[in-house]
Amino acid sequence: MKGSARSDKPNYLCQQCGHRSPKWMGFCPQCRASDALVETAPVRRTSTPSSDIDVVHATAVNTQVRDRSATGIGELDRVLGGGLVPGVAILVGGEPGIGKSTLLLQAADSIALSSGPVLIATAEESTHQVQMRARRVGVKSDDVLIASIHDVDEIIDLVGEQRASAVIVDSIQTVSSAEITGSAGGVAQVRDSAARLIAFAKKSGTPVVLVGHVTKDGSIAGPRTLEHMVDVVLYLEGESDIGFRFLRSIKNRYGSVNEVGVFDMTSEGLVEVPDPSGVLVAHRDQSASGSVLFPTIEGKRPMVVEIQALVVPTDAPQPRRSVTGLVPARVHQVLGVLERHAGIPLRSMEVYVSVMGGVRVTEPASDLPVALAVASAQSGVPLGQTASWGELGLTGSVRPASRPAVRSAEFTRIVDGKVIAPEHGYDRLSAALAAVDGLVQR
Repeated sequence: MKGSARSDKPNYLCQQCGHRSPKWMGFCPQCRASDALVETAPVRRTSTPSSDIDVVHATAVNTQVRDRSATGIGELDRVLGGGLVPGVAILVGGEPGIGKSTLLLQAADSIALSSGPVLIATAEESTHQVQMRARRVGVKSDDVLIASIHDVDEIIDLVGEQRASAVIVDSIQTVSSAEITGSAGGVAQVRDSAARLIAFAKKSGTPVVLVGHVTKDGSIAGPRTLEHMVDVVLYLEGESDIGFRFLRSIKNRYGSVNEVGVFDMTSEGLVEVPDPSGVLVAHRDQSASGSVLFPTIEGKRPMVVEIQALVVPTDAPQPRRSVTGLVPARVHQVLGVLERHAGIPLRSMEVYVSVMGGVRVTEPASDLPVALAVASAQSGVPLGQTASWGELGLTGSVRPASRPAVRSAEFTRIVDGKVIAPEHGYDRLSAALAAVDGLVQR
């Protein structure tokens, strides 16, 4: 009885972090936000009889398993692991203007041509604005349906009425539920709206795609549980002044994670780039110093990128170190190893290191290419058609990288050149630098 009486009492929900408090306070005791606690009525839950619960055996052989359906966009299917699984819930994040809505509109057109109507529930733009984008990217199917809706329950009802094969909600931070207090975008609203849409996807088998805003640090806005609730989390990345866009799989219950799809942003929408290696090194000047090729691995996909370095003298007491597309801490470590074990003077030099094409590289195998590029820039000796990989230790040793055969095959597919890597006998920094005549001044 005491438990029932306690459950009938109202509690207070923080509209910022979702914390529940048994009593009202002028601030949230968890996130410290002022005036964030809002009274909510107790939720009475009714238990489902065990006879109504469908229990299946994991080893059942007569159970029909529905196959995934391809979206028709090869790079998107690559990241998804082959296409859309029935009832899948996908969260797509990315910075404003990166092309999330454009990519999903093109995907909706391709899905509608093969599988039937696709509903785009837009809560940020008017239907006319989405129609203008559809004309620009060349949408062909009449089954791409656009509706400006803010209520999550109305979205679910409309999907059933239109018998849509998939639904895209743009964005989850702008839709809300009438049963939850607080404005759209609050923690409680985002969590409840996502939960309702995901439950609908699982029950009906309709794929649901949610577009998510990102914060300043690049993570998806809203409760962290949102990424745990969905089946797939995709991030669309790229530089605003460079046309390439990279679609990365951060979480995928039905396929490989850390997979990447490459697109080129054009005036007519996003265009697939099936051979990013050839595009990324197409304009490379092999006669210039400070440039080296690095076959990086993104998921299961190898890509040859160009790493450039520039070394210039300065009178500043603290020389500048600028790093783009790499982990700055690793680059600074490489510079220290170069000065200590190769005798390359960098204390009075400004050093700039960049991965061309807007690609971001985080794997340690980029250490040796960075060292070679910096040494080449400092000595003025070009490396030509040279590729390199390997993790550089503080003692000057070079450790092997993963999947060297795949890296070598991708490099030789693009150009015919020299490879400097531990697997080719260059297990010390000194040996790697000595492989190029004149690279180190003695």
